[in-house]
Amino acid sequence: MKKTFTLLALGVMTLGAQAQKTVQGAGFWDNWSIGLVGGGVVPLTHSDYIKDVRSVYGLDVTKQITPIYGLGVQLTGAHNVTGSSSVYDVTNVSLLGKFNLSNAFCGYNGKPRVFEVEAVAAAGWGHSYYPASEGADADFMTSKFGLNLNFNLGEQKAWTLSLMPAIAYNLSTPEHNSNPSYNINQSAFELMAGVTYHFKNKNNGRHYMTFQKAYDQAEVDGLNAKVNDLRAQVNDKEAEVAKLNDNVKALQQEVNELRNRGPIVQTQTITKNTNSLEQTVTFRQGKSIVDASQLPNVERVATFLRNHAKATVSIKGYASPEGSAEVNARIALARAEAVKKILVNKYKIAAERITAEGQGVGNMFSEPDWNRVSICTIEEAD
Repeated sequence: MKKTFTLLALGVMTLGAQAQKTVQGAGFWDNWSIGLVGGGVVPLTHSDYIKDVRSVYGLDVTKQITPIYGLGVQLTGAHNVTGSSSVYDVTNVSLLGKFNLSNAFCGYNGKPRVFEVEAVAAAGWGHSYYPASEGADADFMTSKFGLNLNFNLGEQKAWTLSLMPAIAYNLSTPEHNSNPSYNINQSAFELMAGVTYHFKNKNNGRHYMTFQKAYDQAEVDGLNAKVNDLRAQVNDKEAEVAKLNDNVKALQQEVNELRNRGPIVQTQTITKNTNSLEQTVTFRQGKSIVDASQLPNVERVATFLRNHAKATVSIKGYASPEGSAEVNARIALARAEAVKKILVNKYKIAAERITAEGQGVGNMFSEPDWNRVSICTIEEAD
């Protein structure tokens, strides 16, 4: 008994260590398996172990709850060696409790080992079929303790071959009218072999339980910091988006106001520019009389003034640099007046539309002789 408690304590301690890891593939529909079993059974007492061996075969369905604990249901039948009309003379349905000793004491590494040992305890219900001459059939309670020596095959560990020795008990002794009990005379040695298929888990896509990847705290803290930074960026972007939305609303409101506003009549004041025309009348040295050759130029000015009633003309006389400044000033004014006189007397242009001024020595041209001129500048408002 002391050894039993010691083993249980070690198993609980190991389970606690395993619980610190998060297991994947532990949902209700995960870690189911189905197996076929077959072998022989022989009474432990009052029998010839060779001659009294009876064949037993059946079906096993198991749900693995943790890498250590599992629950299963086993249905078996013993081949009929009596005179009864049934195929089996004994059938048994048992609830199995499985305890994986390898994972309990050596730890589970996230994948089944190639070889594992399970302890099995079972309680069930049996039924014996008797010939009519021997009386009615009988029901009885059963129990079983044994080991499963499991060989997990392949990379996926989807298949398991097992050798399953066990001691089975018939707990009912109706002939003595006593309570159910473990009696060596009501026991048998059972040795079966089995093949089991483990269905693929929906949770992790494997045929067995796995561990989630463990992250150290520093990595978790770093990820949390990144998440917080991204959240802050999102908040900033949301603030920017809100501001842009406000701007859009304001612009939309302005657009609506412009659409609803009537046409705007703009008054534009146009200032007419003054067009100007220059005409040059040249003179001989020291002379202020207009030569006949220059009269066409004077007439051109007169014609323009006649055709443009609002036009005016400014006549400025110039002299070449020869002579004194006083003489040059007098000649320059005389040349301007000579042109004005022709416009007034010959072409009947009103004197108030003409201004005549002497400008002294001219420097408009590079050749000194070319500066002996009167320049007529005609101005007209458009």
